[in-house]
Amino acid sequence: MHHLYIITGASRGLGLALARQLLSPAHRLLCLSRQVNDTLAEQARAAGASCEQWRQDLAEAPAAAQRLATWLSGHDPRAVASATLINNAGVISRVGPLEDSEPNDLAHALRVGLEAPLLLTGAFLQATRDWTAPRKVLNVSSGLGRRAMAGSAAYCAAKAGMDHFSRCVALEQARLPHGARIVSLAPGVIDTDMQVQLRQSDPASFPDRERFVQLQAQGLLSSPEEAARRLLEHLARPDFGAQPVADVREV
Repeated sequence: MHHLYIITGASRGLGLALARQLLSPAHRLLCLSRQVNDTLAEQARAAGASCEQWRQDLAEAPAAAQRLATWLSGHDPRAVASATLINNAGVISRVGPLEDSEPNDLAHALRVGLEAPLLLTGAFLQATRDWTAPRKVLNVSSGLGRRAMAGSAAYCAAKAGMDHFSRCVALEQARLPHGARIVSLAPGVIDTDMQVQLRQSDPASFPDRERFVQLQAQGLLSSPEEAARRLLEHLARPDFGAQPVADVREV
């Protein structure tokens, strides 16, 4: 038997760190990203781990969800010890006031950050609904889903929506005999490409720019590896998702 993990945005940053730390002969990974990471593939071979990578534009969420459902339907649930979906992928639109933003840019951020995890979660739960193995959904959120920040309306809205749909689905699954555990976690401020984008923003359009500059200058950013470790530790806890309404938190 094997433990099945599905990770979005696994070609770089936090998603890549999560995938690397999950590489094991006992695990089977499916990674969905716009690009394939050749180094990850090499590390999987060296570890004797199964790691399948899909080139998948998550802005095309219905197609991604259907592809995932079809893939899951080909699994023998008797061979699966547990199944976990990690919705990690997210993008930030061009930083600035909503009135100055491009509609296509805003729509793309919402499709990747909210529509895709919602549809992928639905596909995952539907395709595995008759499985008796433990099932989990870890939605990687942000503190910006719980506090507003000028210049990032689409990103904040996507993360707030992710938090709340996680609460709703957790309540639904809690009513089922073998319901999945659903949790939305904010891993803190991580040193990723998104942080670079924020630090390089025009301070006239992004009043909080200096805060992010100082976070880096003072060494207060977590590495992707450290954030991944904390998330996976939480994922492995016996009480993961045990309190569905309350399990939207920062780690």
